[in-house]
Amino acid sequence: METNTNSKKSIFSNLTFQIIIAMLLGALLGILIHKNYSVDEAKNFSDKIKMLATIFIRLVQMIIAPLVFTTLVVGIAKLGDAKSVGRIGGKALGWFFSASFVSLLIGMFWVNTLHPGVGLHLGDLDVSAASELTEKVEGFSAQNFVEHIIPKSIVESMANNEILQIVIFSIFFGLAAASIGENSKGVVNALDKTSHIILKMVNYVMKFAPIGVFGAIAGVFAIKDINELLLVYAKFFSSFLVGISSLWLFLLLIGFIFIKKQLFTLLKRIASPLIIAFGTTSSEAVFPKLTEELERFGIKDKIVSFMLPLGYSFNLDGSMMYMTFASIFIAQVYGVHLDFGTQMTMLLVLMLTSKGIAGVPRASLVVVAATCGMFKIPVEGIALILPIDHFCDMFRTATNVLGNSIATSVVGNWEKDS
Repeated sequence: METNTNSKKSIFSNLTFQIIIAMLLGALLGILIHKNYSVDEAKNFSDKIKMLATIFIRLVQMIIAPLVFTTLVVGIAKLGDAKSVGRIGGKALGWFFSASFVSLLIGMFWVNTLHPGVGLHLGDLDVSAASELTEKVEGFSAQNFVEHIIPKSIVESMANNEILQIVIFSIFFGLAAASIGENSKGVVNALDKTSHIILKMVNYVMKFAPIGVFGAIAGVFAIKDINELLLVYAKFFSSFLVGISSLWLFLLLIGFIFIKKQLFTLLKRIASPLIIAFGTTSSEAVFPKLTEELERFGIKDKIVSFMLPLGYSFNLDGSMMYMTFASIFIAQVYGVHLDFGTQMTMLLVLMLTSKGIAGVPRASLVVVAATCGMFKIPVEGIALILPIDHFCDMFRTATNVLGNSIATSVVGNWEKDS
């Protein structure tokens, strides 16, 4: 009897289990509100219940900047020299750009094979919402790209959670600390202890994850008629799921090739971060927890602290797949013919432009809008995918987390043999 009781306790105390239950309860509550209350009342409920998700995400965001800075500086200081940093950085960027390219190709392949936009006519488009996104495209340039990479103030970068900028500053700081040897030992040790305190904070914040996921899911289902949406967008959404499933198979296969049966242990470790990312549509929401779980998986802290922040800017596999898929889908709806050469050019443009807007809300849609403008596809076509975008975002966010977890694990495994 005692064993059964302990077993039940362990099940109900499991974060993954709690989050799944929270998602189901959130969906149920949202559906009940949607069916039994007026549009205005449901919207009011949605705005209020989503505050639970906002609180959770903001709690996580307050941890990200100090966690990235402390762990990355300590990790680089432990690596010891610029040569080691360059070696790991080279492996990381090689993996990231290869994975991004394949993700874009998968999106391009399936949208051309399944033709989800051909013959589709959608009315009642929310053009006003689309105009808000297209406004963000203005100023989308090489200067914008540089500004999102190079920090002018580390305080400003931390205040805005600009992960890539924090990474740049931390690399310089870590290399400088390593170069002066013993004189920096006190600072490095202090930052090391600070990082452990922040990771302990992660445990406290994650206890709120099921409530945050519950709020996010309930808020969406309260204002969206999922049955009607899926009926109207059946071809688009089913085609997208085929593409994202193909990408998962590719990532898992590559992961298995490099880390063998350890892949199954990795998937158990990252189950909670995957579900949180899926429920909240926020990669940031799982950054601290993912850091912790990858270290528990056995990857050295210096590798995790270096790879993950870079991955969050350069390795968004799910988003990359969606960008080609959505851009060409809009072209299909409007009857804009794009030959193979043009599509490959679009793919290469997306490889570059997608790296310049890290941290921009709904970044994938902003990039899609910018790409449509470049290739003479009606930019207002972004309104075609807005109604269903949240549900696509759930899948692409979880895919981003999976891709970064596998990339970090593979590079960590390579470094064991270095």
